[in-house]
Amino acid sequence: MTTYSADTLTLVADIGGTNTRVALAKGAQILPETVQRFRNATYDGLGAVLREYLTAQGNLDCGGACVAVAGPVHDGRATLTNLDWTIDRDTLINATKAEKVSILNDLQAQGHALGHLDEANLCCILKGQPAGEHAAKLVIGVGTGFNAAPVYNTETGRYVPPAEAGHTNLPICSDADLRLSRFVKAEHGFAAVEDVLSGRGITHIYSWLSCEAGARRDLTSTEIMDALARRSDPIAVETGRVFTRMLGTVAGNLALNTLPFGGVYLVGGVSQAITPYLEEFGFGAAFHDKGRFGPFMEQFAVSVVEDDYAALTGCAGHLHSVAL
Repeated sequence: MTTYSADTLTLVADIGGTNTRVALAKGAQILPETVQRFRNATYDGLGAVLREYLTAQGNLDCGGACVAVAGPVHDGRATLTNLDWTIDRDTLINATKAEKVSILNDLQAQGHALGHLDEANLCCILKGQPAGEHAAKLVIGVGTGFNAAPVYNTETGRYVPPAEAGHTNLPICSDADLRLSRFVKAEHGFAAVEDVLSGRGITHIYSWLSCEAGARRDLTSTEIMDALARRSDPIAVETGRVFTRMLGTVAGNLALNTLPFGGVYLVGGVSQAITPYLEEFGFGAAFHDKGRFGPFMEQFAVSVVEDDYAALTGCAGHLHSVAL
């Protein structure tokens, strides 16, 4: 075990519904050899996870602690949607003894990671126009759920306000979109963006398309993506097409709301899984399809973040910027 000097490192954690990843960081950079994964069901709260981690690190005295939480954060307090944990500043202070602590929504952490990621982990989907250092950016998360957050780089620091964009209404641009929306609403009571653009959203699209074809079938998202990759199921292929077009439409809408001249960044496991099909299935056409504002949309670059530690890096970057 490496010995570290007191207060030279910070502790960062990415807390999901199933697992928590914890690491140490020096400045805005994660120390990869310190990353550990913990299964949440084994622990009664985050404090127990962090105390076990720090004990294994020789009771390290951290200069700060920041965690990213898969759920809403309000007034410095977070409650996970699919886990009976409540996380607040006292939790972090008691577990880490750090004087400087922060709690971020996981997508906020992804926003704070921008600028600290290796360019090799950014896959360019659409090219845009050059922009200044203070240009706004936009992070869109597509995974278990859906969310988006603008990233504002100002002279006084970086600001990433929280949002719950996945629970807005699904956009309807065609008769087919209307039928999909009605199907989702009938099944789940409300047709939200997250009900189509997420892991479970892929299954909803497939079920709807199979109904349209005359015989409903329900597959898991993994089964659908495997069939898409093999091109063994026409409905799976069409599912990828519908998903991609809807993602382009929603991302374009969000871009007009935030004007991210500094780029749009897609994050999350589903974003990475659908990346090989974005060009083929018309993501760019759907993103740019804004009538007379179509040419305007060409200013916004779109990339996929292919770094599984981005949320940890964002926590480190946030703490580092506060210390500057």
